Amino acid sequence: MVKIEHININGQSYIPCIGLEVHIELKTNTKMFCSCKNDSNEIIPNTNVCPICMGHPGTLPVPNKDAIEKIIKLGMALGCDIQKEATFDRKNYFYPDLPKGYQISQSFVPFCLGGKMPLFLSLNDEVNYVQLREIHLEEDAGKLLHTNAPGIALVDFNRAGVPLVELVTEPVIHSGEEVRLFGESLQLLVNYLDISNADMEKGEMRVEVNISISNVEQNDINNTLINLGQKVEIKNINSFSAACKAVEFEISRQTEILQNGQKVVGETRGWDDIKQITFSQRLKEESNDYRYFPEPDLVPIETQSFLYQELPELPWVRRQRFIQNYKLEPKKVLLFIKNIELGDFFEVLVKTSIELINNIEHNQNIIELCYNYLTVDFLGLIAKENKTFSKDLLNPNNFALLIKYLIENKISSKGAKIIIENLVRDPNLNTEDILNNNNLLQVSDENFVVELVQKVLLDNPSSVQEYKNGKESVLQFLIGQAMKASKGTANPQIVKEIMLKLLG
Repeated sequence: MVKIEHININGQSYIPCIGLEVHIELKTNTKMFCSCKNDSNEIIPNTNVCPICMGHPGTLPVPNKDAIEKIIKLGMALGCDIQKEATFDRKNYFYPDLPKGYQISQSFVPFCLGGKMPLFLSLNDEVNYVQLREIHLEEDAGKLLHTNAPGIALVDFNRAGVPLVELVTEPVIHSGEEVRLFGESLQLLVNYLDISNADMEKGEMRVEVNISISNVEQNDINNTLINLGQKVEIKNINSFSAACKAVEFEISRQTEILQNGQKVVGETRGWDDIKQITFSQRLKEESNDYRYFPEPDLVPIETQSFLYQELPELPWVRRQRFIQNYKLEPKKVLLFIKNIELGDFFEVLVKTSIELINNIEHNQNIIELCYNYLTVDFLGLIAKENKTFSKDLLNPNNFALLIKYLIENKISSKGAKIIIENLVRDPNLNTEDILNNNNLLQVSDENFVVELVQKVLLDNPSSVQEYKNGKESVLQFLIGQAMKASKGTANPQIVKEIMLKLLG
């Protein structure tokens, strides 16, 4: 569980209690209860509509099997209690973008109860969990398009009826940073499960925050939260970084109200991304305002046949495996968790390099070299060309040979970078050819290096004298001169050893 953090102001301790409601549009071919296309890229308003999703009299909804499979898949991944039989209910409210005057949702028996969400994108060694209340399935509403004319808005019903998952947490989050971690972790999970694109810019994933502040004195000594304080909901949040800022602002606002001896008003507030503040919208509705009752046109859904789905490797399992198998710190592992294809390529590269070098004593060094040259040098170069990683951009055998040459001190770090630059320009090039064509092979022959160093020392007598007088920093200059004279082909370690030996 997430640790409870106290806010101490003027001798008073307060506890922020935050619960989230996250809506995720599912990636299905059709809408939740009709055969209209589910397409978030459709730009022509009111194209993907029909009498069913528009709520015309006499029409009957038919549940989307694919959507049910996807919510149960999410519930299985999060360890939820999947209900043997789930029911749909009507949530009644009137709003211009709700064509039926009600929303088919779930209140009494949702598909998934309980469960917990790991905050696996944390940089900490230990992964915290957020307890979930439920995950239910419903249909989305339409979209209001505000015009420049005062008091006039247009309605696009393309989104009305799209299958929508709502995930509700318990109020066990206590900071804006934990809200950000939760949202980003959940977003990546649904990508792993391939149930949603979860693009927040397209509205495919939306987050609402419920936050309250309570005085520690109102709770028992073991921090059991008896009185959570007055709940305030924040909407209009378009990113998880904005959610983090909105929470921190609201914690500060509510704490100040309590400090002044006033009461927090239960309301719905919006987030102003420009002013970086929350603002009042309306008084908060209670659940009984929606007058839920069972959906009369839909029979209960038996879930047993949906429970035999195969889950992919979950991101927090992948995270732990990478940490254990490759002895990498969590910060380094996150890159391979966020980019599955890059992580898969890294594993192939490490395996190929270890098999090629075939010396167990070098295995950890091989892993570190693979990580550094792949994530720093290679990714850095393709980023300059505005490319994103693809396994087609790099041959693991070529890269493994590069790692072998580094381990055997046959090429320098500079030589490795030159090889990578050539491979970025043309993935079909061969490492051996690049090595030979650019004269990158390091010379380790002692006779060659001795002659090289002797000439450098003769050409720089004043620097030699400075070194002998105690100025040790001159050594790097002399080594640099030797490397320059060899055009980078001399082994720098052997150059240093012989340089020290001849300098006495």
